[in-house]
Amino acid sequence: MKYIVNTSNETAYNIALEAYAFRELVDEEELFILWINRPSIIIGRHQNTIQEINKEYTDAHDIRVVRRLSGGGAVYHDLNNLNYTIISNKSEEGAFDFKTFSAPVIETLADLGVKAEFTGRNDLEIDGKKFCGNAQAYHKGRMMHHGCLLFDVDMTVLGDALKVSKDKIESKGVKSVRARVTNILDELPEKITVNEFSDLLLAKMKEHYPDMTEYVLSDDDLAKIKQLEKEQFGTWDWTYGQAPEYTITRDVRYPAGKITTYANVEKSIIQSIKIYGDFFGIKDVVDVEDALVGVPYDYKDVLATLEKLPIADYFSRMTTEEVAKAIVA
Repeated sequence: MKYIVNTSNETAYNIALEAYAFRELVDEEELFILWINRPSIIIGRHQNTIQEINKEYTDAHDIRVVRRLSGGGAVYHDLNNLNYTIISNKSEEGAFDFKTFSAPVIETLADLGVKAEFTGRNDLEIDGKKFCGNAQAYHKGRMMHHGCLLFDVDMTVLGDALKVSKDKIESKGVKSVRARVTNILDELPEKITVNEFSDLLLAKMKEHYPDMTEYVLSDDDLAKIKQLEKEQFGTWDWTYGQAPEYTITRDVRYPAGKITTYANVEKSIIQSIKIYGDFFGIKDVVDVEDALVGVPYDYKDVLATLEKLPIADYFSRMTTEEVAKAIVA
């Protein structure tokens, strides 16, 4: 395994760097990156951005909004939030195994006197309070796993910048976003900085991988990352995209995630459909959307179409019937 040193705090650049390492540095079997963003909201790959954020607030407070490659939900970052990325060609061995990839974080905290544990579908918690969410993406047999660690994040801004849906809060059985999360710093017996914690986590990775060395980005690498930042991750089209035309909208939440669908239906036939949500999957749901065009807007017809697809590749831990019911009752 190799690690990449990244001192940038610019969000679109950091997401571009991660994507470049994931999709282009394929000769490297495994890569590890630590990075910190300026105040930002990172949107999940399948989410409808404008529904996830308080745009008036993010505009007023100069909070960057950038879409990432992986699924899952929106998260808030600032300069006291530490992000880590693990990229591997061993995609089959770790598919959706968030727990294994979270071990270095749990062990680092244990060394500092804090007991953390893996819970739910992708969370790390201390005494029932979430401090880290994880997500994964897959590309041509390659896997990218990343997590965002709340170290000393401004929780007030987090709550104001993100529009957390009412059904998500109710499904957790609590009354507010703030009650569900904690900062690592608040749990530490002895206080340290986020950069000191970053150094400790890198050292823990080196314990797991004693042969780990640094991958130094070349001038060509850096130029291509800047190009990705400019042409994809820093663009309005990538982060927001065109609002879908629709005549029917449905919103369904399952234990494995939320699905929101916008269907443009004419004469009971699906003309176009967009699928959003915080679900995980190893394939892009555009395949599902394309397959449904021209299909009657009827449960049996939608189900029959979905049964022809490897639906678990698009919606992890959901059944074909659940996905069909999310699209049409």
